[in-house]
Amino acid sequence: MMRAVQITLAIVWVAFWSYWLIASIGVKRGARGRGLHAIRRMLAARGLAAVAVVLIARGLGGRNLSVHSVALGLVGLAVVLAGLGVCVWARLHLGRNWGTPMSEKADPELVTSGPYRRVRHPIYSGLLLAVLGTGLATNLAALAIGVVIGGFFIYSATVEERNMSAAFPDAYPDYRARTKMLVPFVL
Repeated sequence: MMRAVQITLAIVWVAFWSYWLIASIGVKRGARGRGLHAIRRMLAARGLAAVAVVLIARGLGGRNLSVHSVALGLVGLAVVLAGLGVCVWARLHLGRNWGTPMSEKADPELVTSGPYRRVRHPIYSGLLLAVLGTGLATNLAALAIGVVIGGFFIYSATVEERNMSAAFPDAYPDYRARTKMLVPFVL
């Protein structure tokens, strides 16, 4: 049964990233395009994530943290589906305004509908929830990796909020005051 949970989990992630790639077609151009600075920043972030994964794996010293509980696997799968569902819901509300982390659009719009009514960065929230669910369903080491990813998302959200404050000096402070960054009612 655990094998079926893991296969389902893999299919869910492949379907999600396939949707994400297809949905990126037709988004608004970035204000600065895809210059060398943006590419360097993206490569640096991915490089840091790869280093973190290797260090975490080495730090575990070969200890097996695989999940063998079918119940925990099913709970993890449900958490993944909920997290990715939030991502898709947020992506649909962003429409053509969606972009890679910390990107700026040439003609930005402040989206406050759907999940953005409660959280300013629901895609990050959903991805973190999905990583948590993946860890619960497959290997608890993913929880440590989720902490690293969470740090990157908090950094990205901080940069994006600075950009949004500059782009919407009248509306963004009020929006920021009535919503949380990542977790409704908490953070």
